[in-house]
Parts: sequence; structure tokens; C-alpha cells
Amino acid sequence: MHLIEVRDVYKIYNPGENQVNALDGVSITIDEGEFVAIIGQSGGPTSVINASAYGVIDTALKSGAITQVLGAEHGIMGVLNDRLFDMGLEDPEELRLLKYTPSSALGSCRYKIADPELDDTDYKRILEVFKKHDVRYFFYNGGNDSMDTCNKINQYMQSVGYECRVMGVPKTIDNDLFGTDHCPGYASAAKYIATSIMEVYQDAHVYDKGMIVVVEIMGRHAGWLAAASALASEYGAGPDLIYLPETDFSMPKFIEDVKKVYNATGNCIVAVSEGIHYEDGGFVSEAKVAANDGFGHAQLGGLATILAEVLKEETGAKVRGIELNLLQRCAAHLASETDIEESYMAGKVAVENAVNGINGRMIGFERGIQNGKYACRTKLVPLVEVANVEKKIPREWINEEGNGVNHQFIEYALPLIQGEPELPKQDSLPRFVKLKKVLAK
Repeated sequence: MHLIEVRDVYKIYNPGENQVNALDGVSITIDEGEFVAIIGQSGGPTSVINASAYGVIDTALKSGAITQVLGAEHGIMGVLNDRLFDMGLEDPEELRLLKYTPSSALGSCRYKIADPELDDTDYKRILEVFKKHDVRYFFYNGGNDSMDTCNKINQYMQSVGYECRVMGVPKTIDNDLFGTDHCPGYASAAKYIATSIMEVYQDAHVYDKGMIVVVEIMGRHAGWLAAASALASEYGAGPDLIYLPETDFSMPKFIEDVKKVYNATGNCIVAVSEGIHYEDGGFVSEAKVAANDGFGHAQLGGLATILAEVLKEETGAKVRGIELNLLQRCAAHLASETDIEESYMAGKVAVENAVNGINGRMIGFERGIQNGKYACRTKLVPLVEVANVEKKIPREWINEEGNGVNHQFIEYALPLIQGEPELPKQDSLPRFVKLKKVLAK
């Protein structure tokens, strides 16, 4: 690409016998610098993380300030291993399918880089790869730990004097990122949870003899996802009880709550966040789970089964434990159109701000009202304020008993799940993106 190109320029003074040819067919070419951008995805997948990636890729490819867009294979690991895909070689129509394809099309990871003061090995390697490809823009799409990675890389690049604009693009179904009203990915997961709960309700109420159903929903320290089950209750087909990590869990009180509902109605549906914990901080499910993820967090699971066994013994009723597990993360068939469009917007705005000189920020959302309806606009949040800070449900949105949420939560969540996108199909099945993934040289 040429920044300035001039061909065959002539400048003549005093034309005629005494003319002076100041410029005689001069050609000048000034090349534009190679300003390369990297987009990486990290952490758990969602229904709309690729919509954000597409927002970055699409906007960057159309930007005159960025000459090449690279996709990192498996997040920061792709940078460390110099496994970078040239996104400009992809079919534009295929790339467009990213907007409607769940999970992380570039691949994800759960790799925690050390503090540079303690170990700068990874940072030196990242700088080496950045210099090799002349990377001047780095976009990282993820949640709490990903924003921490983003912040550390930004601070290191500044400390060594390497000009690179680093921007965080939010993603998490947990909805727990600080500094933003809500997070891309949450609304679609919330919509899936509410819909699934409504379907479970229909199933659980079909027999002449009632049952108790415990539904385990993701959420380690923040209960936004489990709280979304209350949207189903708003329409008469939701859980009777909801337990969140924002309050301490008591097994005797839990048993008492369930018995009260079951004895009164003959049925009881319970939604529980996987991260519910006792007063001492211990997870209810942790006793039977020993594994940890790449960031050192205990892998939770099996809670529904544990609670179901307790309730069966205590009540003698028919009890089922259901774990939504991975299904709630990538259920693109129930994606919120609002979520898709906002996710794309987050990626787009990240690029627009970066090329305009903004650095070290995460794109956040602000809620507003336009023409009497919900509206969303973006804002810039310093990465240093976001990194590893968790946003929890306000206590005033949870009922006094700690076993449900009030209408303030409904008013918050309901606008986010609105809209049904027209999803690409092939033989009535989803048509997801198929990338060539050509490695950059």
C-alpha cells in the first residue's frame, strides 16, 4: 500500500529558449507503514463471542489505518507460538457467518501469564512476535482473566517503549465484568436458561404425582445466570426457589424452603447457581470436585445431583437433578438479536477507538432510553479498573429470604434477551462459519 504516489511530475520555469526544468518526469512513492492488528479470543465460549470478533475483523479490514488483520490461534497461546491466521485471506461472505456462529472460531485458551515483575518470559516472546509482524493493535476478546492479560500486556508494552494500542473486547455469559451494564454473551445464555426452565416446568407438571427438580446453572461467584431463570417465573413457568452466590447458603434452610413449597403445591422447581457456598466460603459442590482450571479456579459441578440426593432422603419425593452445563454457553439457536448486535458493536467500536489513538481500555455498555425503549451505547473503561474485578447482583435485587430475585432484576434482564435473528441454515440445520485459517508468514 502507498501512502503517497506521484508519477511523472514536471515543473518548468521560463518556457522557451531559456527554460529551466526544475522537475523533469519525477516520480515519488512513499509507502505506508505496515500497521498490523491481532484479534484473540480467550476463556469460555459463548453464543456471540464470534460476533464481537467479526466486529473487530470486519472493521479492521476496512480501516485505512490497519494493513493486515491476524487471528490468534487459541488466544494468547497463538501469539506465544506464532500461530496467527491471515484473516484478510478469508472469504468475506464466510467471515460474515461469524456473527451467527457460536463458540470461539479462532480457538480459546485458559492460560494465565505471570506478573512481568516476577517473570517476563512470556512478555519478551509476545514483544518478539509483535515486532516480527509489526503488530501495532492488539484486541483481546474475553472475560475477567482475559482483561487481566490485556492489561498486563498493555503495561509491559508501555514499559519497553513499544507502541501498540491494546483494547479489551468484553465477553462472558457470567455477566460479572466491572464497569459495564452488561456483557456480550450474557443475554443469549439468559434467554436459553429461561426458555429451558419453562420447558422443564411443562415436563415436571405433567404427572398426577408431583416431583422436585433441581436445575444447576453456571455462575461461580456471581448469580446473574441463575437469576435469569426468574424470567420464566415472570410468565408463570419458572422456578419456585432461586439460590445465588451473593448470599450464604444454609442446607437446613434450603430443605425447609423446598418442603414448604412441595407440601403446599405437590411440585417444586429449584434453580441453583453452581457457586453457592456456605457461610465459611466453601462451595457446596466443591467436596466432590478436585480439579482446577488453567487459572487456578476450582472446577465446580455435580451440585444438582448432590442437592437432589439430599432432598430425596429428606422428603421421600421423586427428585431429579439437572445440570445445564455446556448447553447454556453456545445455544446460538436461542440467541438474543440484541446480544448479537451489541456484541458486534463492541468489536467495531474497539477498532474505531484504537485507530483514533485510544489505548488500554475495555469497551463497556451503558443503558439508556431512546423513544421510550431500551437503548445501549458504548463507553471506555480503563483496563486497570476491570482486571480481575467481579460485578455481582445488587443485594437489593435479591429477596429478603435469599431464595429469589425481585422485579428490579426482571426490569434489568428482560430488554437484553429481545429479538430473534434470522440464522443461516443448510438443510434446516445451522450453517456455521468454515474458516480456511491460513497462517501468516
